[in-house]
Amino acid sequence: MTKKITVALLIAVLSTSCVSKKLYTELEDKYAKLKKENRSLADTNDNLTKEKNQLDLDYKTLQDELAKTKSERDKLQNEYLAASNSLKNLQSSYAALEKNSSDELQSNMNKNRELLAKLEAKEKALAAEQARLDKLKSDLQSSSQRLAELENMMSQKDAAMKKLKETLSKALNSFEGKGLTVEQKNGKVYVSMENKLLFSSGSWAVGSEGRRAVVEVGKVLGVNPDITVQIEGHTDDVKYQGSGQISDNWDLSTKRATAIVNILMENKSINPGNLTASGRSEYSPIAGNDTPEGKAKNRRIEIILTPKLDEISKMLNEI
Repeated sequence: MTKKITVALLIAVLSTSCVSKKLYTELEDKYAKLKKENRSLADTNDNLTKEKNQLDLDYKTLQDELAKTKSERDKLQNEYLAASNSLKNLQSSYAALEKNSSDELQSNMNKNRELLAKLEAKEKALAAEQARLDKLKSDLQSSSQRLAELENMMSQKDAAMKKLKETLSKALNSFEGKGLTVEQKNGKVYVSMENKLLFSSGSWAVGSEGRRAVVEVGKVLGVNPDITVQIEGHTDDVKYQGSGQISDNWDLSTKRATAIVNILMENKSINPGNLTASGRSEYSPIAGNDTPEGKAKNRRIEIILTPKLDEISKMLNEI
């Protein structure tokens, strides 16, 4: 959707004589950013695929071990049957030889005892293999069930984050083109607001239009209590030259992030424990700082929404 909007804006720019080259360059940068983030999402998808492939390989190994154990059990069963038949033959011989000499009778009795001892050992070995087979089957069923539950839970989390992104995009639709974007990547939803929408230069006081945008985000968060929220403040690489309550870009970025948190906390439906404010200063740029357009993109607030993954982490540890 964002890509379509970007193309539409490019067409609008080319068709409108009063639009500056600056806006055209901003749109080109935004398109490059989207391509970069798409590549990052593809890398994350590859990692998840590798993890799933490893689980499938473990599952195949368990199946192979189960088949091997069944084969060993069948072999023991055949040996048991052969020994049973031999015992029956010896018992028949024993009955026929009862009339013979005591020495022959004693010899057959000794052989019979040896055979009985071997038969008992085979029975014990067969019982042990059967127990191991039962445990292996139980472990395999348990692992398969946990794997299915994990895949279902991950699918539900992805669907929930997709729905959250769509809800935010709809709520913030009026701010698109004003330095605000909503994206889903790496299993999270990112709401990025350029400082031109929120703050005056060197200030951490949120303007009226920026406040309205943050309030809209808060409304969505208020009905999604299972989402953790990281608010990050970012600056360009121009050193802060002011005085007073701000010492440097670290301080400015942190105060701006805290200002956004304060607005969100006005919504009493939001759990303050889910909010975290941090300043990143100039050290996490999304564009080059060698042009005014790049600097403008780097001066931003990012609201990062993350689903709680405690249950998924626990299940991964159990597999």
